[in-house]
Amino acid sequence: MTTDPLLEPFTIGDLTLRNRIFSSSHAPGYNTDGIPNERYVSYHEEKAKGGIGLTMIGGSSNVSPDSASLWGQLYFGADTIIDPLAAMTDRIHAHGAAVMCQITHMGRRNVSNDGDWLPTIAPSPIREPMHRGWPKQMEKSDIRRVVGDFAAAAVRARAGGLDGIELCATSHLIDQFWTPLANHRTDDYGGSLDNRLRFTFEVLDAIRVAVGTDLLVGIRMIADEDQIGGLSREESAEIAHRLATSGFLDFVNIASSSLATEEGLSKAIPPSGTPLMPFVSLAASIKAEIDLPVLHATRITDLASARHAISSGLIDLAGMTRAHIADPHIVAKLERGDADRIRVCVGASFCINRLHQGLESVCIQNPATGRETHVPQLITPSTGAVSKAVVVGAGPAGLEAARVLAERGHDVVLFEAQDRVGGQVVLAARASERQSELLGIVGWLEAELDHAGVDLRLGTPVDAADVLAEAPAIVVIATGGWPDAGFLTAGAELVSSTWDVLGGHVDPAGRVLLFDDHGGENAPSVAEYLAGRGVTDIELVTPDRLVAQDLAATTGPAYLRMLYTAGVTMTPDHALVRVEQADDGAALAAVLRNIQTRDEHVRTVDHVIFEHGVMPDDTLYRSLRDGSTNNGVIDIDALTGGRSQPTDGEGYVLFRVGDAVASRTIAAAIYEARRLCQHL
Repeated sequence: MTTDPLLEPFTIGDLTLRNRIFSSSHAPGYNTDGIPNERYVSYHEEKAKGGIGLTMIGGSSNVSPDSASLWGQLYFGADTIIDPLAAMTDRIHAHGAAVMCQITHMGRRNVSNDGDWLPTIAPSPIREPMHRGWPKQMEKSDIRRVVGDFAAAAVRARAGGLDGIELCATSHLIDQFWTPLANHRTDDYGGSLDNRLRFTFEVLDAIRVAVGTDLLVGIRMIADEDQIGGLSREESAEIAHRLATSGFLDFVNIASSSLATEEGLSKAIPPSGTPLMPFVSLAASIKAEIDLPVLHATRITDLASARHAISSGLIDLAGMTRAHIADPHIVAKLERGDADRIRVCVGASFCINRLHQGLESVCIQNPATGRETHVPQLITPSTGAVSKAVVVGAGPAGLEAARVLAERGHDVVLFEAQDRVGGQVVLAARASERQSELLGIVGWLEAELDHAGVDLRLGTPVDAADVLAEAPAIVVIATGGWPDAGFLTAGAELVSSTWDVLGGHVDPAGRVLLFDDHGGENAPSVAEYLAGRGVTDIELVTPDRLVAQDLAATTGPAYLRMLYTAGVTMTPDHALVRVEQADDGAALAAVLRNIQTRDEHVRTVDHVIFEHGVMPDDTLYRSLRDGSTNNGVIDIDALTGGRSQPTDGEGYVLFRVGDAVASRTIAAAIYEARRLCQHL
């Protein structure tokens, strides 16, 4: 028996969930043909193994051919979904978890140049900013067709063994009828609230006629559109009340903020540096007005927050979706008293940003998520002899390498020249509040080293002789890299790196030119750092077509808001070519070249700061390479094929990972270390 409110069972309709924690529907981009593949099934099955009460699959699962799949969604518009879905639900149910699926028609929140190349449809022919197309205004025949498609999809969901379905009203077709921003109709489906809800009730009625009470039916809806001219909180609350008292629904899942713009999306899926549970009070206000279970999932990253929301009666089920991407075994760890070992989501939004860049969703800190078929969440101990392993460098790659080798059963020594672990992450975290959460990545890894018995030696720079003195069988070099201004044709000695700024080695003032040849958060976060210290004249220059080009969805708008608010001048399409001393001998002359026209321009500034990735610090690696049995070579086929690295002869094998190989991201460095070391 337990007194933890998170572990209490909860009943929706005739379904009893084993606890109060769920994962909300989302589409990680793993499926390619509209049915769940092994990668997708394993991803959700892992959460069931980890003790979750309810996993909601199939984010934005489409019911009609004119709602194209953009992110590898499931397709409920054909019977081909039934058998694979049934196999998936069986596997999830076998571990004691319930499973539901979201079904939707995306309406104008879609494209017409993918899938079957059909026109998008919407209540009115109003362009959606996110997807940049003009939809066809739905005719009555379209309405009847789509209503039937929803009903047919519900029948397939029941046949596939689902416990329930959730309609999606988060800037999708259903609530496009609700909002004045997308519905300008003057017929029976526009104007009054009764008319704007007509399509929704026709869909719900058709679903109940098709499946009766055999399937739980809920809706995920925006309770505050937060757009000029959009639905207010009051009107959204009225909609929720009407839906809840209709008799059609078993639960309501409350979300907030329109997804029709990137700015709205950045609020709906808030990144690091924003408050936890920003909309739980909104969900609570809906719960106070209706007599149905209320689910809610927005930036509930830790157990304390979830527990507060449940124990205070603010919501009935706490959605820890991105939290389960970071650690799918949250509940299992809580149940066995290991809550302090949960890998907490740091809100980096790497998962959602990749999706909006056309890539599959993976986690910045957990390399096994979404890769369970070949990178298991739980590390398998080695069946061979225990070996002495030396890892040099305690950045993300080195920490993960040491952790995995120790959990494999090896005797691990980790050398770090600095007096703390973390490497570049420590510097990045100094930039701003939004970046500071990154420290959670290295904090968890450091704690796990202690659990695994790693011999961590801080403040200990080493050379080859020091490494060899440990008589290792395995050596992993994770010494990182250093900023390099060698891309300049002249003036490298006149510029400072973003590391110099965050490390406190330079204190820029006056006119600052910040050159970003990275495209991620590195340079914008330094602009935020400088602006927070009173620098008012900042120009952010990039050779990319857009400032912060690699930031999409949630983090991009947040940084752009900050840059505009701080008055930062943003100059895309320009490369920093060289830097010279200005004629007055005090200022600097930065020469910029327009990437498109090749014209050169001169900026007179007081400081030039650059972000250009790093050059590998491979001195130690090269000094050890000739003495290794593998000549320091990683067998690529073995690495990508999930096999152990070949060994030949007596002595040590040598590998390098992370920035010691090439300038990498946190996610790439951790993944590289994990898939190498999990087979050593």
